[in-house]
Amino acid sequence: MDGKTVLITGATDGLGRELAVRLGTAGARVLIHGRDPERADQVRTTILAAGGPEPEVLLADLASLREVDRLAAGVTGNVDVLVNNAGIGFGRPQAPRQLSADGIELRFAVNYLAGYRLTRLLLPRVTERIVNVSSAGQQPIDFTDPMLDHGYDGISAYRRSKLAQIMFTIDLADELGADGITVNSLHPATFMNTTMVTSGGYNPISTVAEGADAALRLITAPDLPTGRYYNGLREARADAQAYDADARKRLRHLSDDLIARTLR
Repeated sequence: MDGKTVLITGATDGLGRELAVRLGTAGARVLIHGRDPERADQVRTTILAAGGPEPEVLLADLASLREVDRLAAGVTGNVDVLVNNAGIGFGRPQAPRQLSADGIELRFAVNYLAGYRLTRLLLPRVTERIVNVSSAGQQPIDFTDPMLDHGYDGISAYRRSKLAQIMFTIDLADELGADGITVNSLHPATFMNTTMVTSGGYNPISTVAEGADAALRLITAPDLPTGRYYNGLREARADAQAYDADARKRLRHLSDDLIARTLR
């Protein structure tokens, strides 16, 4: 990765931070995305102290599509690898339904739609790979109620958003075809020791280091296929809806419609 430019969303904590530090100390120019300037600067300082090249900090709240656009506009030059890692977890049991700054169901907005929008904006400048950090926890999207206006719970919202990431991965890989850019998604590890897991009241059963090993394989390994979903280090099968071309088309139209209505 020496000399490569890598943009990692959610790079100030958990898996994103681990990836940023490992890649930065290996010689990559890391674009550190986060919301908190102090935490972002801590990652930057860690990389520099280890002798890595000067990282760049990009601040944005991915719960706002306008801030996603501002994030994309702040990226200069090409991006060799884009890692859509930022996300929010289940939340506390029985927590009420939450909306983004744009009035979109929050987990769908942050975990999926922000990455969808950012990828679309940066696609002309991405040269090698796109990695979408998803989850083994997946649930089919009900297109009659995609924003979970009825019967909301945080686990279902999270799982739907994560399946949407995988559906987008397959769709984009088909779209890019022989362009030479690989697009893959993965479940890095189960219940890693992250703030997302512990704040939801869950006990970690794996480590961030394990998850980073799996994600780094998709970032760095040569000759990978495209449009695949991995569970850790192994290729796996996602929920059946991911392979339904009609469902992916409906998701694409829903996504484009939400973005157009928000940004008009």
